[in-house]
Amino acid sequence: MYKSTIRTSAFLTTLTLLLSACGGANTGTNTTNTATNTASTSPSAIPIGVALAQTSNVALLGQEQVAGAKIAEKYFNEQGGIDGTPIKLVFQDTGGDEAGTINAFQTLINNDRVVGIVGPTLSQQAFSADPIAERAKVPVIGPSNTAKGIPQIGDYVARVSAPVTVVAPNSVQAALKSNPNIKRVAVFYAQNDAFSKSETEVFQQTVKEQGLELVTVQKFQTTDTDFQTQATNALNLKPDLVIISGLAADGGNLVKQLRELGYQGSIIGGNGLNTSNVFSVCQEHCNGVLIAQAYSPEHPGEINAAFRNAYSSQYKKEPPQFSAQAYTAVQVYVEALKALDSKTDISTLSLPQLRTELNKQILAGSYQTPLGEISFTPEGEVVQKEFYVAQIKMNNNGNSGQFAFLK
Repeated sequence: MYKSTIRTSAFLTTLTLLLSACGGANTGTNTTNTATNTASTSPSAIPIGVALAQTSNVALLGQEQVAGAKIAEKYFNEQGGIDGTPIKLVFQDTGGDEAGTINAFQTLINNDRVVGIVGPTLSQQAFSADPIAERAKVPVIGPSNTAKGIPQIGDYVARVSAPVTVVAPNSVQAALKSNPNIKRVAVFYAQNDAFSKSETEVFQQTVKEQGLELVTVQKFQTTDTDFQTQATNALNLKPDLVIISGLAADGGNLVKQLRELGYQGSIIGGNGLNTSNVFSVCQEHCNGVLIAQAYSPEHPGEINAAFRNAYSSQYKKEPPQFSAQAYTAVQVYVEALKALDSKTDISTLSLPQLRTELNKQILAGSYQTPLGEISFTPEGEVVQKEFYVAQIKMNNNGNSGQFAFLK
């Protein structure tokens, strides 16, 4: 690791030269969250890019991820960073579409000269932007990209978010456990979102494997606010269970409208509804919705306790899954940089060399995180052991609530 002041100085000199050499290389146009605190203005820190949705309807998820990443930055820098050299997260707002994500990735890679990227928020965005990082040989860790095919994008693409094929079936099993009389199932999904399309395939397959009757499949857009037609069509078929794959805004509105139309059966929300921000959307109608989880605030371990305490102190509530996954992605970078530096003097590596060796180290490591122990397959798929199911319990005010984890 950085074992002397001379060595640290050598690394910073190398980094400064790399940064000054790329001065006008900005090919991105995303300036919503302009990174004035970029590596070029802070050559004494190791820059890690964070490309997440801070605006648009996806921001209900992305803002939770930003919170988790910032808590990780503070925590690991207080622990000494990379043997005394801090990390510096360089944020770019992707917005909610592919174009914004592409611009954010290009800016982080070419202008900010980051060693790797955490992001993006949606799988739909990842399929468009991750190939840019792959061609540039820049490591990417997806904090919430669970759709089928993400790790297969390339050698430099990994994720800390377990695939939907592993997580989604747990909520169906929990619904059947709480109500063995469920027979008829209605499925809704956002047809313009890659993750929702991937998730609904898993849900529909699970329904069939459980011997349930799939009575209807209703499609919508993530930008929709009126679900009267789809909801009415489904309720006319008298389902016992409704499964929704969408985002917090559209999915929450769909839950609300189903309840307002008189539906009293069980509801399962997909991963896009896995945020406390959905509470203000469907309000008291959120109560009872089941959602599979890849994180529990109650998971034992020193690192989760530190994360949970920091998040709870700042936001006065339990940390959500999206925050925990973003924290974990930053942690993986930090620990991989430390491990690499213990074997190779990274101050002697050019930026392309550092990116390549860092990618190898990420995939080779094992990490104790808020999600539990994780590692990666050679392809970049996360290996995670523990999963959960939570049920939304709304407070009497109808505007706030919590995820109650089922035993």
